[in-house]
Amino acid sequence: MWKKEDVKSQAVPETASRISTASPAAASTLAREASAALPASCKASACISQGIRIKGEITGSEDLFLDGLFEGTVNLSSGSLTVGPNGEVKADIFAREVIVRGRVDGKIVGREKIQLWSTGNVAGDLQTERLMIEDGAVLRGRIEIETGRPIDKRDEARGVAAGSSKGGVTPVSSGSAAD
Repeated sequence: MWKKEDVKSQAVPETASRISTASPAAASTLAREASAALPASCKASACISQGIRIKGEITGSEDLFLDGLFEGTVNLSSGSLTVGPNGEVKADIFAREVIVRGRVDGKIVGREKIQLWSTGNVAGDLQTERLMIEDGAVLRGRIEIETGRPIDKRDEARGVAAGSSKGGVTPVSSGSAAD
């Protein structure tokens, strides 16, 4: 009978023995290869790997690692979605946390956080409480930062002047510090 624990225990010693018997330069190369071969999201409950193509709707409450092609809608109420470096997603995404390392075309709503890694490419609007964008990431769309705090009359007057009419939303605009 196959057990997940058996597979892990068999794979780890082989990699460890290859690294320990190699020269220091070769050991670092082998360590990088071993880490690249491992799933990019070890904590994800489910994985759609490279080479898999799905059209439809994904719903759930667990974490998902998506490194294949997906078209449709993703709704992970209390889970996180990681779009892997080979992932291509054409969908509206709703999740607690969204990490983009591949390509996403569509609106992303991350209730708590959205992360765009340096390899990430997003064409669509983002809505979240916290946003992290690494150097090299590409974003084409609007950003709405939901602060969760009510806006008083003075803040609302400033928001309307800046072009925002939504309560609790902090507008983000491009430009330099001199603007």
